[in-house]
Amino acid sequence: MQTIDYKDFDKIELRVGTIVRVEPFEKARKPAYKIWVDLGKEIGVKKSSAQVTVHYHREDLIGRQVVCVCNFAPRQIADFMSEILITGFESSEEGIVLTSVERKVPNGAKLH
Repeated sequence: MQTIDYKDFDKIELRVGTIVRVEPFEKARKPAYKIWVDLGKEIGVKKSSAQVTVHYHREDLIGRQVVCVCNFAPRQIADFMSEILITGFESSEEGIVLTSVERKVPNGAKLH
């Protein structure tokens, strides 16, 4: 594993947000959702494509707080522009388990 300096870590904008909208993403190559996340007043609502269909139904995602990388360059995925990266971990069932917070925190709060 490569080590990094704290300056490198500090460049990454890891923020918490609340999922406010979820739609199926039929044009994605692998099963995925189009997800809109409210990241607070400073950042606003941003969208992402996420391959989280193994462990989550659309209706279960609404209201869930997730940890996002907010300062990656936007990425075109099929006909959808992904503006943030919603983080997660691979599970033993090969699906992604979302990174979340233990307690509710304000949308847009930065990970330290």
